[in-house]
Amino acid sequence: MSIARHNRALALVLASAALCAACGGETTTPPASDPATETFASSLGVDLASMTKVSPDLYTKDLTVGTGGVVADGAAVTATYTGWLTNGTQFDSNVGGTPIPFKVGVGQVIRGWDEGLVGMRVGGERLLVIGSALAYGAGGRGPIPPNSTLVFHVKILTAQ
Repeated sequence: MSIARHNRALALVLASAALCAACGGETTTPPASDPATETFASSLGVDLASMTKVSPDLYTKDLTVGTGGVVADGAAVTATYTGWLTNGTQFDSNVGGTPIPFKVGVGQVIRGWDEGLVGMRVGGERLLVIGSALAYGAGGRGPIPPNSTLVFHVKILTAQ
């Protein structure tokens, strides 16, 4: 076998080995979620057709319109919330506990909250459906799998 032919054969073997190593045993991350194509557990009460489509990754619905001040970008707010996966599994809640304080629009919370809470009034309750691009993305977080659409029920307690 000539040296050139031997080198080509060796290159093919190495390339094949690299491809096999890349595909063997690794888990793949699911594609980014699209709320419009999700199936939601009936217990969540999500009906995207009755919600406001803020963007392809964010739907909102006021469950109770508050009577206090309006939440704007930069506002310091406190809120209670419960979060679920689309299958109805609750992954977090602070209802009955300590409200969460944060500034809206500065990245202290997921982008879906930063964008989805603007315009609420203090005392209001809003349902948010947030695609993975505005939530935890491909990394997921804790009990939240990668590229998950999330559902939140949020109540604004204070805003300044």
